[in-house]
Amino acid sequence: MYLKRLKFLRINAGLKQTEIADLLGIQQTVYSRYERGFQTIPLHFLIKLADFYNTSTDYILNRTNEIKMYPESVFE
Repeated sequence: MYLKRLKFLRINAGLKQTEIADLLGIQQTVYSRYERGFQTIPLHFLIKLADFYNTSTDYILNRTNEIKMYPESVFE
């Protein structure tokens, strides 16, 4: 699965692949494969990145165009 929004979020934050890889505790080459869709990103990394970028996993997965996280009331 090609996750073009991973690259968009990273570049928008002014970060390099190596910085995100360090955040996840992986090699830059592995992270690059996630961005390019050559390797499936593990769920725990997807959640960590959504939290880091203050967005939803649905946004990263291209299931919504709303970049902001869901309001708290959704979970009540």
